[in-house]
Amino acid sequence: VSAGKTALIVYAHQSPSSFNAAAKDAAVQTLTAQGYKVLVSDLYTMKFQPSATAADIKGDLKDPEHFVYNDEACAAWKEGRLSDDIKEEHNKLLEADLVIFQFPMYWFSVPGIMKGWIDRVLTQGFAFSLQNMYDNGIFKDKKALLSFTTGGPESMYLPDGINGDINIMLYPLQSGVLHFCGFQVLAPQIFWSVAHTPPDARKALLQIINNTLVDFNFYSLHFKNSLATPISLQPVFIVIFLSKIHKNHINLSIRME
Repeated sequence: VSAGKTALIVYAHQSPSSFNAAAKDAAVQTLTAQGYKVLVSDLYTMKFQPSATAADIKGDLKDPEHFVYNDEACAAWKEGRLSDDIKEEHNKLLEADLVIFQFPMYWFSVPGIMKGWIDRVLTQGFAFSLQNMYDNGIFKDKKALLSFTTGGPESMYLPDGINGDINIMLYPLQSGVLHFCGFQVLAPQIFWSVAHTPPDARKALLQIINNTLVDFNFYSLHFKNSLATPISLQPVFIVIFLSKIHKNHINLSIRME
């Protein structure tokens, strides 16, 4: 039982009759039964604006002649001048102990509307800073899970499959976005080739969601790009930082815990 805990499901699918919708509903039901308060950001229903623009900033820009979104959004966050929709998502994230991203894989990544959520909601200062990232990240006490459907079968996403290793495809999201912000990233929940799966088998997949979330039978991913000390943007930083990433990004080691 997880009384007092909150889960946020960031959901991106256009159809309420989709498998993704059913997976989202199953997660809501299972987590609620465990005592979680469950929040859902249904991005298409919300008509969530995916473009990161100056419209996200209330009041005057710091440098209107040379607009840099990250800088302006960070300053606006500090001063309480971000748009209301971003503030609402910030409040959900602050409350959440667990964040589940439920989506169909588009072009080996998330749908554009979910990428827009990432761009706009994971604001510098709020979700990350150059002093607080990876294992020392701002959200280090929160867990995150990718739960998604694919068009092709699992065999296409193996190291020797035609699409290549799914772990490499997910690395930018799991390490470069989620772990960068400090999240403890759980092993992904992948539903292979759902469009070509018989209805009875789909129902069985939904039962797997129930069983997995009840037992919370996930293991955490461990990345090798954590920095032991804060960094500063000195000229030598770029070379050192990229060197660290280059040395470590090829080792996508995963262990049970």
